Amino acid sequence: MGRHGTIANRKASQDSKRAQVFTKYARAITVAAKGGGDPEYNIALKHAIDKAKGINMPNDNIARAIKKGTGELAGESYEPGSFEGYGAGGVAVIVDVLTDNKNRTTAAIKHAFDKYGGNLGVPGCVSYMFERKGIILIEKTSKVDEDALMEAALEAGADDMIAHEDSFEVQTTPEAFSAVSEALKAAGYEFVEDDIEYVPSMESTPTDEHDIKNLKKMIEILEENDDVQKVYTNCAIDLYEE
Repeated sequence: MGRHGTIANRKASQDSKRAQVFTKYARAITVAAKGGGDPEYNIALKHAIDKAKGINMPNDNIARAIKKGTGELAGESYEPGSFEGYGAGGVAVIVDVLTDNKNRTTAAIKHAFDKYGGNLGVPGCVSYMFERKGIILIEKTSKVDEDALMEAALEAGADDMIAHEDSFEVQTTPEAFSAVSEALKAAGYEFVEDDIEYVPSMESTPTDEHDIKNLKKMIEILEENDDVQKVYTNCAIDLYEE
């Protein structure tokens, strides 16, 4: 489960970067709010707010981010973008960003790839190894019945459900994601994470310990960058494991 890592490891990583995570989510809300400040009529904004509330982002922060997006408050203008390349050991990497200065972001990402044995490539150089899918992660607990969850997910339009070590992963098409997410929430399920992501269709398993160490460090540096929203890899091992 290298793409996500275990829930415990990812939560520990996220908790250690709480302020940075707030900054990233605020940017996502600001960009989504450009399409309208009412989440009832803006699905992208509703999803961004739900994610922010899921990490206990203060309501004042959320309201301020919305107002920046709608123009009620002055603020930077962020544009989405993505970078592709290979990390140490030949692992494919996609980096999603929201930036107000593409030159600054490009330089920082290239530096991280170069410093830790990677190679930043051109658009399309690794994305063919991934598919865009809606992903909903639900923690395995005694309250969650696997068969009932699978039935509810499939009835709502999900494509598949995968049982991991400590979670269930519901997969959907991007088009069905919102409907499945809302249906499972209405059924009382709580999500660890839900988003439309790059899911690898082929995985890479580096065996050299030095490559693995460099790959983990590169991803850590990238995720510490406020411009970076998310980093995806096709690595088959848990890169968040200590």
